Amino acid sequence: MLINRITSMGLNQSVNSMTSKFLMLFKPFQRFTFEVKKPARKPSFKRKLAWTFGILALYLAMLNIPIVGVPKEGGTDPFFAMRAILASQRGSLAELGIGPIVTAGLIMQLLVGSQIIKVDFSSSEERALYTGTQKILAVLMTLVEAIAYILGGAYGDLDFSAQIIILLQLVVAGLIILLMDEVIQKGYGLGSGISLFIAASVSFNIFDGMFNLTQDITGGGFQWYRGAVLAFFQGIRRGDVLTPFSRLGRTPDMVGLIATIVVFALVIYVDSIKIEIPVQHSQYKMPARYPIKFLYTSNIPVILVSALFANIYFISNLMHNKWGNTTTGFRGFMVSFFGKWENIEGTDQLAPVSGLAALTTAPYGPEQVGAYPGNAIAYLFIMVLLCGVFSRIWIDTAGMSSKNVAKQLLDANMQIPGFRRNPRIVEKYLERYIPTAAWVGGFFIGVLAALADFLGALGTGTGILLTTGILRQYYEIFASEQISETVPALAGLLGIK
Repeated sequence: MLINRITSMGLNQSVNSMTSKFLMLFKPFQRFTFEVKKPARKPSFKRKLAWTFGILALYLAMLNIPIVGVPKEGGTDPFFAMRAILASQRGSLAELGIGPIVTAGLIMQLLVGSQIIKVDFSSSEERALYTGTQKILAVLMTLVEAIAYILGGAYGDLDFSAQIIILLQLVVAGLIILLMDEVIQKGYGLGSGISLFIAASVSFNIFDGMFNLTQDITGGGFQWYRGAVLAFFQGIRRGDVLTPFSRLGRTPDMVGLIATIVVFALVIYVDSIKIEIPVQHSQYKMPARYPIKFLYTSNIPVILVSALFANIYFISNLMHNKWGNTTTGFRGFMVSFFGKWENIEGTDQLAPVSGLAALTTAPYGPEQVGAYPGNAIAYLFIMVLLCGVFSRIWIDTAGMSSKNVAKQLLDANMQIPGFRRNPRIVEKYLERYIPTAAWVGGFFIGVLAALADFLGALGTGTGILLTTGILRQYYEIFASEQISETVPALAGLLGIK
């Protein structure tokens, strides 16, 4: 799960001193945050399924309900290139999408990874402080992003009353999204709300890229369908099969569709690669195997890196809107550092062409890679490096480290043949595999995400990567839930509560 939230009220002071200096600042505010209590009894699989689809339907409705007071035209979209990843829709109640939740998680990951704060995740008290603080940050980020959207000119010029009305809608909608995610994570639904929303958003974008009926792409005086598949058959009928394979800008084409299929197939194949550690029951000596996947942290690194890139992108856009004409002084330096923006050819949409925003925005399609090869190389390097780093940090904060896995095995009365049932010995054995899998798997998933974007994959390379992993996770969750209902004794071993 991306965000595991546990709000606790009667925590004592026995926490790490470095942790308390930061996390304890947020403890008084935890009583003001909403909390979904865990179900008293474990819901049935059908009930979880109903909750999951019900929340998904509500989120899809929010994606299609417009914000009252937003003009139909005016202002730029600071997140146009990242809508699929943020599971958001321009001008809708889901304008902010999952951005605030993921950003809050990213901030906490960076603080822990940089050792600014130290958290003992084996301690329920410190974990409660950590997750409670993360929830408060998510609420604050909802407010901050909503204000930044409005003041940054995302909706054009508005009077004060219109700004207040829009702000209230964005904040309330953001809190509802936080609540929906927590409902799922507390055990009422399946998986994670964030993963669910991303998969739905990207799937829609892929379908739209294949079958969009709009005819606004001009080629030699001829109107082409926007959908790549429809344009391909349209080209066959006209005797022009080359145009659907190479279309300008971010218009879907067959190269992107082929890249989408290849990435899906590759992720499914690589996700099945694993090292199986032999284990056995300590009492009954029943042999078994504990798998450590090549993609050990799955899609988590890409989500965190995407959140970081989205915030850089957003900040750069705000600076351009406010200080774009400033070339001197501190403001001019900040605009140049974060990036200058220009109109995309043939559209009214702005895109970064220099600075940090350009280096953290994937050149989409072979045409843009050829036009900005330096940006493509820089983006690939930054994406791969950060995916590896976040993957390594995540195994400690999410309870997936060698120490945590060793404890899980011993708690399940399992042992590694030939080794004593000692936590330190088992942990040392697992250290051979788990950290390496985290690093290498993170690097690989970063390379795959970047290359898919370079080929113009539908739904963006990162979006496809995330959706493939999410669908695979849901398949495993469905299988585990059904097995646990059939054989309840296996629920503890499968980690189902």
